[in-house]
Amino acid sequence: MFKFKAVWAFVALYMALSWGNVDAQHNPHWWSGRNTIVHLFEWKWNDIARECEEFLAPHGFAGVQVSPVSENVIVHNRPWWERYQPLSYKLITRSGNEQEFADMCRRCNAVGIRIYVDVILNHMAADQGQTATGTAGSLSEPGLKVYPAVPYSGMDFHETCDIWDWNDRYQVQNCELVGLKDLDQSKEWVRDRLVEFLDHLVELGVAGFRVDAAKHMRADDLKIIYNRVRNLNTNHGFAANARPFIYQEVIDHGHETISKYEYNQLGAVTEFRFSEEIGRAFRGGNQLKWLVTWGPEWGFLPSEHALVFVDNHDNQRDGGHVLTYKQPKQYKMATAFGLAYPYGISRVMSSFDFSDRDQPPPQTADGVIISPVFDATTGACTNGWVCEHRWRQIYNMIEFKNVAGDAGLNDWWDNGDNQIAFCRGDRAFVAFNGNSYDLDERLMTCLAPGTYCDVISGAKVNGRCTGKSVEVELLGYAQIKIGAGEDDGVLAIHKNSKL
Repeated sequence: MFKFKAVWAFVALYMALSWGNVDAQHNPHWWSGRNTIVHLFEWKWNDIARECEEFLAPHGFAGVQVSPVSENVIVHNRPWWERYQPLSYKLITRSGNEQEFADMCRRCNAVGIRIYVDVILNHMAADQGQTATGTAGSLSEPGLKVYPAVPYSGMDFHETCDIWDWNDRYQVQNCELVGLKDLDQSKEWVRDRLVEFLDHLVELGVAGFRVDAAKHMRADDLKIIYNRVRNLNTNHGFAANARPFIYQEVIDHGHETISKYEYNQLGAVTEFRFSEEIGRAFRGGNQLKWLVTWGPEWGFLPSEHALVFVDNHDNQRDGGHVLTYKQPKQYKMATAFGLAYPYGISRVMSSFDFSDRDQPPPQTADGVIISPVFDATTGACTNGWVCEHRWRQIYNMIEFKNVAGDAGLNDWWDNGDNQIAFCRGDRAFVAFNGNSYDLDERLMTCLAPGTYCDVISGAKVNGRCTGKSVEVELLGYAQIKIGAGEDDGVLAIHKNSKL
């Protein structure tokens, strides 16, 4: 009897330690007072390092999601998606080499900007009809499932089959997603190679990972892989025994056979319904008044498990209800709401301009990615890069979110339609006008009396406001005005914008 109890005590301890690691994988390791990630899609490592130092840290961003870092197949015309077709785990891509990546991690961590790598654990490159060449010069034969630079051979993959029934769990998790060769994560050799890859990135200073195509892998296999990854590198300012932050791409529209709830205990999960519903609302397909219950009541994940965004690099190319930079007024409103409302782990998109779904980032004739160029007056990008994170209406809302911090939502107001407003404790106030007529109401701002600068229409510069000002009365009320014809359908003030 004693031995039986002892065995179960050991099992219970093991399970507690195992799940303790998993729970820790929800922590993004942000510096205090910062809480938003930006996806610098297809940027080069040297450019990201400079952006961390010169723009992201001064404007209160918390982290950067970077494009895949592992060697990928070279595809004709260099479409953006070639980055999602690895040939090896060598750290050489169009964004730079391993030394440049390591330097970026060091420089960004030094100014409080964490690095999260988009990692591909599900598959290797698809068949190109011939021997494939990678960005590090490696050769492979994807048609034979032979990747010598890892090395992988046919025995490391699931059998060849197509996904034609997305309600069939076996097909989704064992067959090939658009022809990509599907790794078998139940095999120890494969697990060891993936853990070696992730461990090396941790050693170089990353804070965590965005796991591509996570729903195409069994959650039990991912749990084993995640738990084997080493703790974060304390030489880069992480606490002892800190676990990598993990957020997983699981597309779940609410009726999927494979659910986001199978993965949210392993780490955060990309909440695609957030993107779809916020786009629908600010496109006029749903009244803004209903956003008062935004969050789990809409079928979303718990706040601490949800990685949220208005758009991402995939769905901004898919149309539908999703808002993108191509609808700038509505996009800024949706982004402002997402940053103002206390729900989820926020990530904002930073794009390049595209007219074709496969279009590569700005590049030279020989396929070299061109660095962003910034306007000397506005700071906006000018050479094919969109850089939404440099739009005043977005980066000023990063500060709004930082000032609001952990304050709850209170004093919600709406006009029964598409005009809404709310406070975040006594720290911040925001209002939205989604109607075709003006908003002109005396509303509770929850702020101390004084004059405040609206950080959407302008900014507080040297004690003066470059945009609209708001006079808050003794009891916290103010006359809030947002004209239907104004460039921005948002007004936002907070404690730090007081003049």
